Amino acid sequence: MRTDRAAGCLWRGGLLALALLLSGCAASPVAREHTTALTPEAVASTSLGRWALDQAAPHEDLNGLALLADGRDAFAVRSLLAARAERRLDIQTYLMGDGITTRALLHRVLEAAERGVTVRLLLDDIGAVGQDARLAAMDSHPGIQVRVYNALPLGRGHLVSRVLASLPVAGRQHRRMHNKLWLADNALGIVGGRNLGDEYYSANAPHNFADLDLLVMGSVMEPLSRSFDLYWNHGLAQPIGRYRQAAPDAWQGLRDDLAAWLEARSDSSYFSALRERYESRSRSRLADALHWGEAEALWDPPGKPARRGRPPLAETMAGQLARRVAPESRLLLVSAYFVPTEAGSRRLQALAEAGIEVTVVTNSLEASDVPVVHGAYAPYRAQLLASGVVLFELRGDLEAGTDPRDEHLGSSASVLHIKALGIDQDRLFVGSANADPRSVWWNTEVGVLAESEALFDDFMEFVAEGASPQQSYALELDARGRLHWLTLIDGRPVHLDREPGSSGARFLAWLSGVLGLEPWL
Repeated sequence: MRTDRAAGCLWRGGLLALALLLSGCAASPVAREHTTALTPEAVASTSLGRWALDQAAPHEDLNGLALLADGRDAFAVRSLLAARAERRLDIQTYLMGDGITTRALLHRVLEAAERGVTVRLLLDDIGAVGQDARLAAMDSHPGIQVRVYNALPLGRGHLVSRVLASLPVAGRQHRRMHNKLWLADNALGIVGGRNLGDEYYSANAPHNFADLDLLVMGSVMEPLSRSFDLYWNHGLAQPIGRYRQAAPDAWQGLRDDLAAWLEARSDSSYFSALRERYESRSRSRLADALHWGEAEALWDPPGKPARRGRPPLAETMAGQLARRVAPESRLLLVSAYFVPTEAGSRRLQALAEAGIEVTVVTNSLEASDVPVVHGAYAPYRAQLLASGVVLFELRGDLEAGTDPRDEHLGSSASVLHIKALGIDQDRLFVGSANADPRSVWWNTEVGVLAESEALFDDFMEFVAEGASPQQSYALELDARGRLHWLTLIDGRPVHLDREPGSSGARFLAWLSGVLGLEPWL
């Protein structure tokens, strides 16, 4: 008995020591106030609000829409919106890296706060790992509030310690806020797949993400802003001050450090390109082509990560989208991570067999940054192809003559990170959700479903470049049910009988199937 009791004391003592090691600092009581988006009258009083109303005047009850496909343009527009905001800047993101683009945007955000702009920064807590000091310094500014979503008070300093701290509550901690929004004065917004980090804005050559955002204005901004409010005011969104506090003037030191760091790099080729893009966008309408059409904001309920088990499909964003997507002639799915599952595969097959043109564009094994996800997709390829579904997989090799700084869809220097859906000839969904179980059941997501033939044409032109034989593999199924990968290399047709990819990637893809990871990917 004494031995058991002593062992129990040692075990509890070990857990306490581990908790102390992981904690860094205990959560502190910090006031948490509800705040909401600007009223329509307040929006209309801002320069951005007036500009948006002027642009919309000839297009009654329609929304302004534009694709942001180039990473440098996506950065320039975010920076410009922050510079022009007068009342409110709301930023929601899953990840926030530490690089030239993040530091430049944070400096721009601090400048906005100094002008009197109220800033709300909402970051998934996984994205805050190791960044509490910087986030607390931002939060120390009187005009900036920082909150983290689905947070843990333990293990915040490093990803390893965070994973260890998450194990006892893994059922909830694997569920994340994956939303991405950038809203200026609740008049203009950006929704899409880009987090904050150099690889999303063409600053991480030669390995950037080919991604896509949608710039929006008009009536869709009200529900999109409301979605941010719902997340911001939800109990899962906690002030960073409860986990790390900074001196009241810490933001000044951060501002000065950022300014000095950026000044030392102001002559870089990337910053020169950014200045050119920024000045061009500043003189124009923010986008090369501003189209007009219907638009609807869709999002998951913010309490989704706190639910037990899977939520009903009807209560998810995926369920909302499924009810609205009934293609009559075409379905084009572009997804960085494509795990159709058996049910989804049957649905796509049924559409193809009914005469719908179904095309899927995703990463090849050699291009994927998460081979275990590819391993969950690969088993469905043969049955999809047999039903008439067309599959393209973006290549991972760098074609001679390709500029590694160019991250557009089809640049083989890039990993596909787009999440978009094209329906028929005029509808397009752009958001944060991949076509996989994680986006459907576990994470929260947000996106906009737009109806505009001109916008759809822009999207098709963009995708066609990436799905070209110079940049992608077209998959083919022979009479014996074997897969082949067709492409062009140096202008010559290439026919591969073995899936391209490293031995390490093959192993991880195989391991995914062995471990049955599909429901969690």
